[in-house]
Amino acid sequence: MATNRAKPPTVRLRRLAATLRRLREEAGLSREDVQDQTEVNEGTLYRIETARSRPQPRTLKTLLNLYGVADPVRADLLELAKNADNQGWLRAYQAELPEEYAAYINFENEARAVRNYESLYIPGLLQTEDYARAACYGTSPTAGAEVVENRVRARMERQERLSGEPPLEFWAIVDEAAIRRQVGGPKVMHAQLAHLLDAAKKPNVTLQVIPYDVGAHPGMPGSFVYMEFGEPVDPDLVYVDTLAGDLFLESDDDLRLYGSMFDHLRAIALSPSKTKGLTSDVMESLKGEQ
Repeated sequence: MATNRAKPPTVRLRRLAATLRRLREEAGLSREDVQDQTEVNEGTLYRIETARSRPQPRTLKTLLNLYGVADPVRADLLELAKNADNQGWLRAYQAELPEEYAAYINFENEARAVRNYESLYIPGLLQTEDYARAACYGTSPTAGAEVVENRVRARMERQERLSGEPPLEFWAIVDEAAIRRQVGGPKVMHAQLAHLLDAAKKPNVTLQVIPYDVGAHPGMPGSFVYMEFGEPVDPDLVYVDTLAGDLFLESDDDLRLYGSMFDHLRAIALSPSKTKGLTSDVMESLKGEQ
């Protein structure tokens, strides 16, 4: 006998729900306040803010009016709602932060576990402030100081998840190039590797390095993040940082592909204990260059 199972929310709908919830809270309003000031009842608003239902255009406009939301954010949210049932999402980069990373940060904050493969960088959740700043300036040479500092601050705030309650389960795999590239110079890199070793001592953090002698491997095309969530209604999500913008993938085929890829990388990478040894050796070699 067939059963009517609720369709899991798409990444767009989850993003819309989180944004509307944040806008209401920033406006200093409770759900009861919204009900008193509009025709949107508290139950409907709860379903919208938990991604259980998509708001009707009239309802969404009413909420945006109440929260004082203007373009371009208003237009973005209306477009997001219009396409909320479509899987996958490429979010083009915006000029300012923290809006540029708002979608990713929101999902990471709600995740139960994150698996991250990085081919060239130390993962953002494990970066020191000096490394993050050097990486931002190096990869975006035209970015102003304010933009860079916003990026660094957002990155540091994200790291609070590693020591939160409950702490984020974080499994990071990096190519050997990530621990050898001297981002910020020998002194900054030495401190970064020391921080990496300290972070790897946390029971919720696992770190592995893929050594050069492995040769070609499936991670060479680029980095990615695989996020798992605590609620059964929230499907897993893959994030890929591209030159065009933030790419979010959620189809079963994509999840299987990236899940399998991470498992393969985990199998060919050095064990956590051998990773510690290699990282320590690289860190030691930097002492003479400072």
